[in-house]
Amino acid sequence: MDIPEHIFKSYDIRGIYPKELNEDFAIAIAKAIYKFLLEQNPTKEKLTLALGQDMRLSTPALFDAIYKTLIRLGAQVIDLGIVSTPTFYFAVFKENYDGGIQITASHNPKEYNGLKIVRTSPTGLIKIGKNTGMDIIKQYSLAGVDLFEPNNGTITKKEGLLVAEVENALKIAGNPEIKEFKIVADPANALGALYIEELFKKIPGKLIKMNFNLDGTFPAHQADPLQAETLVDLQKKVIDEKADLGLAPDGDGDRLFFIDEKGQIVPPSIITALVARELLKEHKGEKIIADIRYIITPKKIIEESEGIFELTKVGHAFITEKLHQTGAIFAGESSAHYFFKATGNAESQMPIILFVLKVMTREDKKLSEIVADLRRSHESGEINFKVKNAKDIIDILKQAYLNGEILTIDGLAVSYPNWRFSVRTSNTEPLLRLNIEGGDFNVVQKKKEEIVALIERHAQK
Repeated sequence: MDIPEHIFKSYDIRGIYPKELNEDFAIAIAKAIYKFLLEQNPTKEKLTLALGQDMRLSTPALFDAIYKTLIRLGAQVIDLGIVSTPTFYFAVFKENYDGGIQITASHNPKEYNGLKIVRTSPTGLIKIGKNTGMDIIKQYSLAGVDLFEPNNGTITKKEGLLVAEVENALKIAGNPEIKEFKIVADPANALGALYIEELFKKIPGKLIKMNFNLDGTFPAHQADPLQAETLVDLQKKVIDEKADLGLAPDGDGDRLFFIDEKGQIVPPSIITALVARELLKEHKGEKIIADIRYIITPKKIIEESEGIFELTKVGHAFITEKLHQTGAIFAGESSAHYFFKATGNAESQMPIILFVLKVMTREDKKLSEIVADLRRSHESGEINFKVKNAKDIIDILKQAYLNGEILTIDGLAVSYPNWRFSVRTSNTEPLLRLNIEGGDFNVVQKKKEEIVALIERHAQK
């Protein structure tokens, strides 16, 4: 079977349907996943696996192929229905299933689909990625798996997940007192609509909905809030409605961007700092993690709040892995993934919303004012370069900035007393990614021009 090797990514499996990922490929991959998960549970004859799905047009066919394959292999399949990826993680962790598969291509365009895979462990969920089994699943998928098929599995529908997830989110945030805010949300006809709507059944406030009907064709815009153009309508709506803030989750709901009352995008590093400060009020001395792209603001806020700052490489599977290794209670990523130890070291966005509203209520300040209070650095925003010689450019930058403090845990990061930069290759696209931050906006702009010019001078396109 000619399954394309490139669909096996660092964090998940993802490709264009049906050319790169179809029902036949899904059957082979499901067998490979089951074999791998059985090997991780050598004392069990059969596994209990959760199966969730997004709203893409190709998802029902893939779901049908996968669940029937798992049943033939003897699995006890728990059908979660159409759920966000955080809800999928919550179900696997809360119910202690042996593992699970979420059928989704996250923020990718409509022609894509994919699989996210997890298994349970004594310290929480383990996402299957480059360091945790993806290469084995790839090998098994490409070679073909011949497993005994007892054909005695079952499929059971799981109900009430969102209600339980909301209750858990409220508990994580300390069952906060929240004022009645006006909030605009644009989930781009994707899965974030599910948990946002359920959350606002339990908390006060006026929710103004944009693009809430689930639609796998993404008629309004691509469900990727990292693309600034997808936020323009939301920003305008927040201003027009005189709302207190805006919410923009991505396609599978595991990333969440905030828009302040002025229509400005709130940097995820600020949200990380805000949540870290709140958690450390009750958990002094605990570890908090942030990824290598933007660290000045979270690091300073964490240390000011008597916490311990830990650095990680970029990527949600790598960050969950780092949470296991360190025992940290929370992690924030610059692409707006947020992770809690209390949710199995996986993403959960409802507590993030609650923490932000909790602080706005307690401090009686607008979100832009809270952002200004927390900001400890200015950020360039990610600058991407499509180049053929990314590794050579990283080496050139390393030589050019040898007098700085150098880290190479993920590409190259160089720090100076008043500014720093990181440059790394993308795990999902053929891109070189540059991020710069510093205490002085003018210094950041000057260094941005300097490094961009150096990259462009040596780039092979």
